[in-house]
Amino acid sequence: MYDLIVRNGIIVDGTGTAPYRGDVAIENDRIVAVGMMTGSAAHEIDATGKLVTPGWVDIHTHYDGQITWASRLDPSSTLGATTVVVGNCGVGFAPVRTSDHDTLIRLMEGVEDIPGAALHEGLSWEWESFGDYMDAVERIPHDIDVAVQVPHGALRVYVMGERGANREPATADENEQMRALTAEAIRHGALGFSTTRTMVHRTADGDLTPTVRAAREEMEAIARGLADAGSGVIQWVSDFQEMEEEFALVRDLTRIAGQPLSFSMVQADVVPNQWRELTGRLEQAVAEGYPIKAQIAGRPVGLMLGLQGSVHPFISRPSYAAIQHLPLAEMVAAMRDPDLRARLIAEAPLKDHPFVNSVAGAQHKMFRIGDRVNYEPDPSTSIAAEAERLGVHPDELVYDALLEDEGRAFLFFPMHNYVEGDLSNVQSMIEHPDTLAGLSDGGAHVGAICDVSLPTFMLTHWCRDRTRGPLLDLATTVRQQTRDTAAAVGLKDRGVLAPGYLADLNVIDFDALELGKPYMVHDLPTGARRLMQKATGYVATIKSGEVIYRDGEPTDALPGKLIRGRQAAPTPSREALAA
Repeated sequence: MYDLIVRNGIIVDGTGTAPYRGDVAIENDRIVAVGMMTGSAAHEIDATGKLVTPGWVDIHTHYDGQITWASRLDPSSTLGATTVVVGNCGVGFAPVRTSDHDTLIRLMEGVEDIPGAALHEGLSWEWESFGDYMDAVERIPHDIDVAVQVPHGALRVYVMGERGANREPATADENEQMRALTAEAIRHGALGFSTTRTMVHRTADGDLTPTVRAAREEMEAIARGLADAGSGVIQWVSDFQEMEEEFALVRDLTRIAGQPLSFSMVQADVVPNQWRELTGRLEQAVAEGYPIKAQIAGRPVGLMLGLQGSVHPFISRPSYAAIQHLPLAEMVAAMRDPDLRARLIAEAPLKDHPFVNSVAGAQHKMFRIGDRVNYEPDPSTSIAAEAERLGVHPDELVYDALLEDEGRAFLFFPMHNYVEGDLSNVQSMIEHPDTLAGLSDGGAHVGAICDVSLPTFMLTHWCRDRTRGPLLDLATTVRQQTRDTAAAVGLKDRGVLAPGYLADLNVIDFDALELGKPYMVHDLPTGARRLMQKATGYVATIKSGEVIYRDGEPTDALPGKLIRGRQAAPTPSREALAA
């Protein structure tokens, strides 16, 4: 008698093995048997004709605030994730002194587009040290497991105060303090350390992040902190503008720490071939024994341009300033005035919005969203191409599109990974042996990006629906976002359907699996906004043996835990193996 049997499913077990029909038996929080079984269970799920996969292990999210005030880590948990890793990109909320609360909020608000008002309202700040923060997270029940990383920005400000926030050089003593605090956090259970060195990441005030020019001596001291603790991973974001120097630092830090490192890699329009150079350097480093991987996104990093969101092409027009604070319905009514329409379309953008202005002038990368988002749209369907066929200015079409659905409509803008107008280069990244599925940014960029659905998209688009290139192997794709991501951060107790592993599963109706359109909700503290996305086809999501979602709807179960440090691979009993 088992606690739960998922019966007669098509098992895609996370190892890359070809799918096969069978059952998965669960006792307590563990898988105890996989195969065709005759035993019974207190509860059964009929998975006939359905895929049975491990739960997704998402290693790049930003739920650092949400995990302190909410039990549900949606939308990740609603889309099949059973483990998430937070504290990426060098931003987070511990360690922290009371005087620096606002500094860390402004940093998170700017880098990750999480409303500052929601953070001010939602964060209890019942912690100072990183260990205190972990204890506060652990006191709240969650639907899925969460692991945390030490954010460089918070660490630097904690040690250096205003000098750290202002990017001043750390002294030798301050470097040693950061080393000791990093080791302390890792020993307390932090999974790793993260930093950002990109000029794109800025505070809500437009300032560069505290860590962007951190000296080699500082980075090496922190790496020694990981070595002192004997554990931890390093998560790295960089422009790699000084390629030789920056990649040499990446290599040296993995050697000093004796721990793995992963860096973010996308194809940006301004440096379209940089990813190829990075890939070549990565291959060389791996061949020499360095434990380095590149985190990649399996689709464009896509902006949702809309009146409800953070970005749309008219935000930087002077006449928009008069209506930008109006409620949506009033804004829509104002924008339907023909005189305002003509004025906004004719106006030149303000010069102090370089990012928005670059987006506004790129109508060749703006696409209408129909019944669902096409994440690999044909350039011939862009707003610019449509305007050329109609003989009108593309801004006219953009303007009218934003007013559809009473102003709730979005345009899809593939910001990165779409230089050539298809995903052929992304496929090369996906298939490379030294890359990891990542960059979903769950919980972040809540007014502009909704890439948290990446694991689902990998199944629907790459394994079933793609028409503009070859399909990918289903078993390999599942492995890449379960066993591979889990192992990359030292969580070897999950990501595989085999005896002894955590009972984290998805039961999926593959034929019915579909992503809905992103939409805006106002459910963060203070009623702040965030983009959400749902999917049909998830029959059940099981975390540690408990069903947390059925047909997309939550149950009362909250079995998720705070993960403290690396987790060893299970050693199943002879009885389990025999079963």
